[in-house]
Amino acid sequence: MAKKTTKKTTLLIENIGQLVTMRGPIPRRGKAMSEIGIIENAFVAVSGSEITVIGHMNEITGNVDPAENCSVISGEGRVVTPGLIDPHTHPVFARTRELEFEMRLAGKTYMEIAEAGGGIRSSVRHLREIDDKTLYKNAKKTIDTIMSYGVTSMEAKSGYGLSTEAEIKMLKVIQRLNEREAMDLYPTFLGAHEVPDEYRDDREAYIDLVINEMIPAVAEQKLAQFCDIFCEEGVFTVEESRKILVAAKAAGMIPKLHADELKSTGGAELAVELGAISADHLGCISDKGIEMMAGSDTIAVLLPGTTFALALDEIAPARKMIDQGVAVALSTDCNPGSSMTESLPMIITLAALKLKMTAAEALSATTVNAACAIGMGDNLGRIEIGLPADIVVWDMRDYRELPYHYGVNLVEKVIKNGKIVVGA
Repeated sequence: MAKKTTKKTTLLIENIGQLVTMRGPIPRRGKAMSEIGIIENAFVAVSGSEITVIGHMNEITGNVDPAENCSVISGEGRVVTPGLIDPHTHPVFARTRELEFEMRLAGKTYMEIAEAGGGIRSSVRHLREIDDKTLYKNAKKTIDTIMSYGVTSMEAKSGYGLSTEAEIKMLKVIQRLNEREAMDLYPTFLGAHEVPDEYRDDREAYIDLVINEMIPAVAEQKLAQFCDIFCEEGVFTVEESRKILVAAKAAGMIPKLHADELKSTGGAELAVELGAISADHLGCISDKGIEMMAGSDTIAVLLPGTTFALALDEIAPARKMIDQGVAVALSTDCNPGSSMTESLPMIITLAALKLKMTAAEALSATTVNAACAIGMGDNLGRIEIGLPADIVVWDMRDYRELPYHYGVNLVEKVIKNGKIVVGA
């Protein structure tokens, strides 16, 4: 299996109990989501930022040529996986919203809080007041915590600015984080996250602002790869969402959608129609939406942490979606309002308990399929020769411990582009 490389090994992980390579089809669908490419008693060799050799321990001699200062990690029979990928996050915000959590515990619904001026609009008011330096500091803390749970790449949305100036401010913070920090961020413009206070009586004017001012400004400065929209009853309709996303697509951004989260509105169908890279949430997706997504390249990004934190009865029909051939990914939806968690492993546990997904399916959903949801299916989410050395060493002997042993951080080390960034 191993093939000798002419490149000097700068990092060697040896004596791995279970090496989860994720070799196989991209993206995973149906039964293929259970195929995770395990090699037992394995090693991985890295040269610089690139994976160069993979194999059984009995193949290491003669196939690996260590550099003078080669770092050696003993797996000691542990599990090693690709770096996890979080394809739906809102990590740039000014304040948390724990008071709203308490209001929900007292019986208020998410939409009731939003209609009273809370929710996203509350985050908007706070973000507009905060300076760039503090916003960067807050976001860095969130992103560092996400990485400590085994995530090496993540999508990051704007959407708490809802003015051209404030949305640009958010996206520039994401840009600086991407340039300076170890985590790879994939930026998404979410100007259509909500209608801000000053446009509550003239939503058409706000939609015009998003289309004719925000999208051109974001595109001109190349600040976002994707454009998302909250397509939901009480937020943006299917027609409004189509109008905005068509404009974003024409400007060079790839569509994404918050779709069918609280009501079945046709968001999944719109995602397929527009060739969106993902449709996210999908707690109330229709049978037609499932059928259309199964026949498309659009990834279903499920967010069980959100339904858990909002105590919703409706959950995404993951089993039905997987069985019908939809490519399913998982994400934290890390945000200050409806899913205040940085732990993708906790989401894997919720996927097992609430969505009835197996540990193998959840790993497919947080590696190869999550990579496809950010347009990186050919380059991320696998331990494969020639790919970036984004790797996690876990303090467990069997990958099935990941959903089972919940509420603690089982990460031993995180390696990003061949460098140990957690657990050095």
